[in-house]
Amino acid sequence: MQNNHIKNLSGIILATLFISTSGVLGKYIAMPSEVIVWFRSVFAMVILYVFCRFKKIDLTIQSRRHLFPFLMGGILMGAHWITYFYALKLSNVAIGMLSLYTFPVMIAFLEPLFLKIKFNPIHIVLGLLVLLGLYILAPDFDIKNTQVQGVLFGLLSALSYAIRILILKQYVQQYNGVMLMFYQTVIITVLLVPVLFFMDVSGFQEQLPYLLLLALLTTAIGHSLMVHSLQFFTASTASIISSVQPIFGIILAFIFLKEVPTWNTFIGGSLILATVVIESIRSRNR
Repeated sequence: MQNNHIKNLSGIILATLFISTSGVLGKYIAMPSEVIVWFRSVFAMVILYVFCRFKKIDLTIQSRRHLFPFLMGGILMGAHWITYFYALKLSNVAIGMLSLYTFPVMIAFLEPLFLKIKFNPIHIVLGLLVLLGLYILAPDFDIKNTQVQGVLFGLLSALSYAIRILILKQYVQQYNGVMLMFYQTVIITVLLVPVLFFMDVSGFQEQLPYLLLLALLTTAIGHSLMVHSLQFFTASTASIISSVQPIFGIILAFIFLKEVPTWNTFIGGSLILATVVIESIRSRNR
């Protein structure tokens, strides 16, 4: 039993580390965000399909009623990735990742709408803490400021991710996590085909190694491991553990991109991550 727990814990920590590489790769790859996401999806789709066949994972969708939630999950995942890369390119890895990490508090606000549970007033306090953290990240709220734009795109990315989690959470017991991720990449790949005709893809050959890394390490392995881990942990526990994701991302950005966070980033980021931990512990104990 103890060995299984250590194995599952190692799996979610590894998933968090792999997913955190998206910050450095998304910032580094010199291509439009929509194009990056299309290549990320198509490569990940092939990798995941091969893995599913090798492991004999059933790709059958059990009910027609599941088609719409799967479609929405894919659309929201694509929106999450695109807006997240915009946040990274407009600001930096630290601000992009910390803005994204408001999603656990967004889930707390949205859960009553999706699951018909009673709203808890403590979420208002946590929401205000997040707003304060965001204000410290970007104190001069000028829409022309690229850091402010980065925060706003990060929040939009967080909202897309939060809704996707709430939609797919009810299916993780019925379907394999890799299978769910495969169908999301299929949907994103199909929907983003037009970007190949309207956007610049000329840097493809030079960026290919990084695109493959993004598809394999971050997407195919990282996200599949994370979805798989939801079988063994509550959403709150998963949030606590994965709250180190921005920290991993900031460290990687310092090593590979020489990005040094400001004091505002440290203080604002600490407030945001504190709300994640508070809400996660509170919801686990209720």
